[in-house]
Amino acid sequence: MAKRLRGGYTTGACVAAGAKAAALYMQDSLTADVVEITALDGTRLMIPIKKIERLDDGRLPEGALPPVIRAEVVKDAGDDPDITNGTSVFVTLTLARSEDDLKAVPGVSVRHENILFEAGEGIGHATKPGLSLSVGEPAINPGPRQLVHNSLLEAFGSPRPCRVRIDIPAGRELAKKTLNPVLGIEGGISIIGTTGVLRPMSEEAFKESLVPQIKVARAAGFDTQIFVPGKIGERIAASWGLPEAGMVQTSNFIGYMLEAAAEIGLKRILLFGHIGKLAKVAAGVFHTHNRVGDARLEVLAAYSGAMGMPGEGIERILGAVTTEEALPVIGEYGLEKVYEVIAARASYRAERLIFNKVQVGTVLVTLQGELLGMDDRAREIGGDFGWSIK
Repeated sequence: MAKRLRGGYTTGACVAAGAKAAALYMQDSLTADVVEITALDGTRLMIPIKKIERLDDGRLPEGALPPVIRAEVVKDAGDDPDITNGTSVFVTLTLARSEDDLKAVPGVSVRHENILFEAGEGIGHATKPGLSLSVGEPAINPGPRQLVHNSLLEAFGSPRPCRVRIDIPAGRELAKKTLNPVLGIEGGISIIGTTGVLRPMSEEAFKESLVPQIKVARAAGFDTQIFVPGKIGERIAASWGLPEAGMVQTSNFIGYMLEAAAEIGLKRILLFGHIGKLAKVAAGVFHTHNRVGDARLEVLAAYSGAMGMPGEGIERILGAVTTEEALPVIGEYGLEKVYEVIAARASYRAERLIFNKVQVGTVLVTLQGELLGMDDRAREIGGDFGWSIK
């Protein structure tokens, strides 16, 4: 029987719990070290508060007057492999004295209703358009802002103008392990979460996290984008002079990202990557993890056979462990043209998946960055980008 995975809560929910705990403490009505908040989907979450204290002893944030309350909440992602799991989130709550206290400072704070959200240590800010944040805003997404607003309303019983400062000291280092640099979030982590509830399915959440790359690149003017399965393709594509601002990492979810691109309205896509990934697309396999679909060697063998490779060569390809091991066999028979055929087939399959809403070209390379083959559409797209083929 499959293990039932344990759920958790988002960084946004941590902030909301910390803010509510601080509000209750400020009113001398915090009765436990656990706070209950209502997620945006109606789920009730019980979130532990690790520490809560008054900052009335010279540690006040600049411009703040007592009472100032700071709560520490430790992120619990449940069984979801979230890089922020176990990270401390510090929330500092101050009541506003006047409207001037709620004025936002670009890159530092943003106002939502009667709350000024301030980005402290480890919280990034947006530098590119195309996200749910405006350029210059702290990376505190709309969902968490609303969740904090609702939680403070529960605690105070009525709207109270206040300032909420968020600090995640580990945020700058953690951000390097996310897509934040690609999305233009600089200086730290993002406060994210659609509802506040973190359900350990991960694959859907991960796929959804990839899509903003398309929107950011399009907002930068790229109606034609380069889709790379991962770092190998990205590195090689960049070495050819293709624009990094127009690159999108698809991971194993090539089909999902193609469908997202069609919905967003891209005009052209260049699939660029290792033949071991993109040969699967030629077979109509759009989730390319080897545990889901693996037709790499079968594709090489079938198309090589169609071009005249004898049975002995086909058997050697099918007996190979990796595509890299199979490539010399194709070279021995002088059938390098097969790569162009496979590239064209991958483009055809991709376009058919999205009902020809987007034009697709494909480039196949080795792990070392050697060009194996491409189709005519890829030549057209690459030429428009002014690439330097290696």
